[in-house]
Amino acid sequence: MASIGEDAASAGDVPPAAAAVADGAHLLGFSDEILLHILSHVPSIDLILNVRRTCRKLAALCLDKSLTHTVLLQKDYEASEDKVKQLVTEIGWEIQQLSMAGCYWLSGSTVEHVARCRGLVKVNLSGCHLTSLRLSKVLSALQRLRSLAIDVSPGFDASQLSGECKATLSRVRELKQTLYTPSYGVVPCCTSLEKLLLYFEILDRTREGAVLSGQLMVGQSNVPRYQHLRVFYARLAPGYINQEVVRLYLAVLSDRTPENLHAFLISVPGSFAESGATKNLLESMARNVALDALQLPKSWLNGSALLQHMKFSSPFYFSFSRCALSGGHLIRRVIDGGRDLRSLAGLNLSGCAHCLAPDSLLRKAEDDIDSGILETLVAACGNLRHLNLSAAHHHSPEGPGRHLCQLLARLCHLRSLSLPVCAVADSAPRADRAPVQPATHAVPRGFGKKVRIGVPSGPDPFSGQAGPLPSSVFWSLLKSVPFLDRLELIGSNFSSAMPRNEPAIRNSLPPCGRAQSVGDSEVAAIGQLAFLRHLTLAQLPSILTGSGLVSIGVQCQQLQSLSLAHLGTMGKVAYTSALADMLKHCKRLKDLRLEQPYFSANAQFFQALSQCSALQRLCLVSRSGTLQPEAVLAFMARCLHVVVCHLFTGESLSTCRSLQQSLLRSLSLQQQTAWLSIP
Repeated sequence: MASIGEDAASAGDVPPAAAAVADGAHLLGFSDEILLHILSHVPSIDLILNVRRTCRKLAALCLDKSLTHTVLLQKDYEASEDKVKQLVTEIGWEIQQLSMAGCYWLSGSTVEHVARCRGLVKVNLSGCHLTSLRLSKVLSALQRLRSLAIDVSPGFDASQLSGECKATLSRVRELKQTLYTPSYGVVPCCTSLEKLLLYFEILDRTREGAVLSGQLMVGQSNVPRYQHLRVFYARLAPGYINQEVVRLYLAVLSDRTPENLHAFLISVPGSFAESGATKNLLESMARNVALDALQLPKSWLNGSALLQHMKFSSPFYFSFSRCALSGGHLIRRVIDGGRDLRSLAGLNLSGCAHCLAPDSLLRKAEDDIDSGILETLVAACGNLRHLNLSAAHHHSPEGPGRHLCQLLARLCHLRSLSLPVCAVADSAPRADRAPVQPATHAVPRGFGKKVRIGVPSGPDPFSGQAGPLPSSVFWSLLKSVPFLDRLELIGSNFSSAMPRNEPAIRNSLPPCGRAQSVGDSEVAAIGQLAFLRHLTLAQLPSILTGSGLVSIGVQCQQLQSLSLAHLGTMGKVAYTSALADMLKHCKRLKDLRLEQPYFSANAQFFQALSQCSALQRLCLVSRSGTLQPEAVLAFMARCLHVVVCHLFTGESLSTCRSLQQSLLRSLSLQQQTAWLSIP
């Protein structure tokens, strides 16, 4: 953008001759509509503080309402204190939507500048430094606010909120509140709430080891009013105290269920026992409301006739994760014998081992699914965009057109899909399927033609050009859903050593037997997904060389998030070279999570990772693994956008501390704000 300013700064406006330079049109010769579209991809800080100063034309366009209406600063790690203050000073009156989520490096005094954006309708301050008094000062000035997202941290005191602040909160219709301490937060003041999102992240103990109580403090027990509530969502982190606090929120709902409630979702790791209040709430919901979205803890659904009495109008999301819902119950109670559910956009059946089987709950893991149940499901929910069938064994029976992948191929609108590894395996070895040789990277011979090692001459099956394609059902499925944005292929017995919102399980189970037939060629099939942005591969024991990863790296150029776990045999990592070749092509990769025992994080790995120029977050979990401190230092020196680096390996504590100190010494003041955790 600086070159544009050099072309036009001397004259102020764009000279006529600037419309045609060299071999093509000058950028400023494009129409305003095209330029506005281009500028919409420029971060707000850079747009207002840099691009706007290049010439008069761009100065006017950068202040267009379509660009200043919404300002997104989350994950913009170059947004310094001074830049944020200057941005608010220059266009604060134009901003209507502002997100500073996760801007932990900004001081409280900088956050206070949000009060200057008096036209704000929506603001997200999650992860920012906010005290009760600072929140009160900011909200007192935002009289037009209708949507708010904040954290409630220890020390929060609702009695410190001013009258003007409470008046603003009384007009808020959407509230996202992350709780780090037992509290109602600002909920009692939000008397017009239509949408309430609660995230419970309360620890059972303080850092000093003191046990916390889930009982709310005196003065926080004001009964919230939910009469206008339409959406209620609660997500709990592991811990008993989170369950105690959410019961207090639900107790209020059980007294009088809002008549307009149409989405009720609770996500709880592990078990969450019902109480008298929750039973009353569910019974009241079954009598008085017609839901469009439903997610309940598994213990609330198992063995109950709740679904039989629930009423649904135009459902768009169902989650029955880890409950004992059988296929017969799913068809009769949810799909109602095959009724039209074209409105349903999302269906989560993760961990539902019996959802594609008949009513008998005596099903064994190796038993086949009932294709008729899946066919009914697919026919009734033809517009599904998000489907999760992971964490269960779904083995397809023999016969043409009965395989799970063949039936799911009819869901052409899918954008995200999560499947167990054993579900994509062919039902049985097929004589008509020619073996697919794994593709390897090309080896140059001087300036001559590249020769592919181990691949027969003829059309390359991984190049996307014309030629014979592998006949696996998984390949055919992915060909039918070309616009898939997110794909998860996870072993049915896989459990992470460091799960995010689930209890850790120490005793992992071996991979499913059918997963043994899913290998490099199936992984290479993922390369068809040109629009793929998020990919998870976990517990694929038959990954030999990892050659399929190279195909993904070359062809999936939109990939931003990659998670790999337990590929190949556990005692030996055989895909290191292929992973290095893959990473060289991942120019847009921002997040990489690698969980692999005995992984060697050596110079080759970090040198390849250094070519991921957009990388921001790295997490390596490797029991009995090793790392080379010098390689880590060189990697961090080259990749200046990395802000999170988690390395959990088998190295000694002294080695890790030495590496951490070396990193802190070598990084600049700006980079020292990054979160470095190397236990």
